[in-house]
Amino acid sequence: MSFFRKIGNGLARFMYGRNGMDQLNRALFWLYLILWGAEIVSGLVLKSVLLIRIFEGLLFGLMLFIFFRMFSRNLTQRRSENQKWVNWVWRLKSRSAGARARHTDKDHKYFTCKTCKAICRVPVGKGNIVITCPRCGAQIKAKS
Repeated sequence: MSFFRKIGNGLARFMYGRNGMDQLNRALFWLYLILWGAEIVSGLVLKSVLLIRIFEGLLFGLMLFIFFRMFSRNLTQRRSENQKWVNWVWRLKSRSAGARARHTDKDHKYFTCKTCKAICRVPVGKGNIVITCPRCGAQIKAKS
């Protein structure tokens, strides 16, 4: 068995039962890289020692948190954190995709209910109308 294969097997045994890299850790790592780049740029442009120290503290804390999540054996808690992150990102992406689709739809006008935040769709060109929210029953007076 080669030297590198032994190292790989040892690392695999060490990581068994640990969290490793998940989507939240990847996002935190990208945040780390962005902050690191901002630290370098601010150090070159502003030459502020205090700002550099603040960035270094943030980067050190963020790296410790990434390593903590990566090597944690509390898999249920880490999976729960990761699932909350994935759900938040999915809601953000689906909301922007829906907004894009509503913007391109020229045959309908969209209204948001003030009470339950539901999105109601009505045809364009019907004049002043009263829309009843299908979710909560609230009345919306608008011009289509």
